[in-house]
Amino acid sequence: SVVEYVLKKAKETAQIRVLPIGCVTVGRKGKQLSEMSELAELGVIGFSDDGDPIEDSNIMRQALSYSAGLKLPIINHCEVPTLAHGASMNEGWVSNRLGLKGMPNSAEEIMVARDLSLAELTGGHIHIAHVSTMGTLNLIKAAKARGIRGTCEVTPHHLTLSETLVMGPTEDSFVPLSRDAYNTNAKVNPPLRNQSDVRSMVEGLQNGTIDVIATDHAPHNQVDKTTTFQDAAFGISVLETGFGSLMTLVDNGHIDVNTLIKKLTADPAKLLGMDIGSLKKGNSADITVFDPSETWIVNPQTFLSKGKNTPLEGTLLKGKIKATFFKGRKIY
Repeated sequence: SVVEYVLKKAKETAQIRVLPIGCVTVGRKGKQLSEMSELAELGVIGFSDDGDPIEDSNIMRQALSYSAGLKLPIINHCEVPTLAHGASMNEGWVSNRLGLKGMPNSAEEIMVARDLSLAELTGGHIHIAHVSTMGTLNLIKAAKARGIRGTCEVTPHHLTLSETLVMGPTEDSFVPLSRDAYNTNAKVNPPLRNQSDVRSMVEGLQNGTIDVIATDHAPHNQVDKTTTFQDAAFGISVLETGFGSLMTLVDNGHIDVNTLIKKLTADPAKLLGMDIGSLKKGNSADITVFDPSETWIVNPQTFLSKGKNTPLEGTLLKGKIKATFFKGRKIY
């Protein structure tokens, strides 16, 4: 099987820990449940149709019921396709000014509400991927208070960047657009939202509504991004800028560095029920060494990733990864 192959190759050659996630539905088409029990036996740590939202509510109900027995989470990209169709950025004054179709917050929030309701019905664990709106966090916070097994993650870009980045450096609706407008490297799904939503993401991290931080690293080649904004691929290459971006939250006093580290390491492991992600005696020595005070300018041409698609090119960041270790062996 594919899962067996991935785990075998990872054991032989991987320089990081590889934890496969199985599809919820066959071919990610949302029509028929995958063989979830077999996938669980093979070693998947959860189920997801990746960027394809599970539109059929009955399929999601069945998936959550099965996953409850397997004690594994269903991870969903929450987006109502009919509301999001054709949208390329957040719906608001910036999309209106640029003449682009925007995605309303409700496209995310309606599916989040449905998934939390189905998790309550089935006793399953729903994990909401890359949350981006204040309304979503309100729904998750209320669900947790009722004892529903709902968890969520946020990305570095939804914590630190807003929709105005699509417009370039111009943040005034009356100032002429610059040559940097329609920045395809700022096109991501869920889209970068407004400043109120960004602030709510930070607050969600502070009050514990948000369980973990995940990069949602989405590298693309230049061809995928060098086109019109509407036709450009969604996604940001985050792996090499994520930590520096997140350290701005520490520098600004929004969170402390211990909370940041926990949300990137121990908490994701706990969410998956795995005894990793900590420096506890006897655990695998998976370690990242960083300098919290080193400053550096983002230059995508120096990225080890083939994906150079970052909207942060030329940005000064503080906090740099100096070395990584996997099972005690220095990798970087």
